[in-house]
Amino acid sequence: MKFRISVFPSKEIQDFANSFRKRYDSHYTLIQPHLTIREPEDWSEAQLQEAVSHLERVTAEYAPFTIHFNRFSTFYPVSNVIYIAVDDPEPLRRLRDLICGSPPLKENTPYQYNPHLTVGRDLSDDELHDVYASLRKTDVDFSDTVDRVHLLYQTENQAWTAFQTFLLRG
Repeated sequence: MKFRISVFPSKEIQDFANSFRKRYDSHYTLIQPHLTIREPEDWSEAQLQEAVSHLERVTAEYAPFTIHFNRFSTFYPVSNVIYIAVDDPEPLRRLRDLICGSPPLKENTPYQYNPHLTVGRDLSDDELHDVYASLRKTDVDFSDTVDRVHLLYQTENQAWTAFQTFLLRG
């Protein structure tokens, strides 16, 4: 079964992101707006139990923190993705490092982790440039408290749903 680890922002931020996602994000119906902590991966039952234990330990020691979304940005030319950016990604990077930096969830990725809320994907080059030119003029000013992480699993219809939630208690 496929699992992933994510943070969900407040309903207000999700509603804002969804106002764009429903037009530009091919995954709109599969997962609510989120910040990915760990990319999807197939896990056995044993790996799942190790991951749950690891998440319980990490979240017991990590305190809630505030993040601020401040602009639209893009990963172009690496990928045709438009996202809402976090102005200070370090607290999320530290949390991700604690979760994914050691066994059993050690993850080696070829890119630097850049926490974000995707609002557009699978866009052609022309569409990406047109949409981004319009969105980057939009004011973005949302703060949110990150006080939990969610372990999600993928259902048979490819949608993602919560398996377990872990409160940050540090």
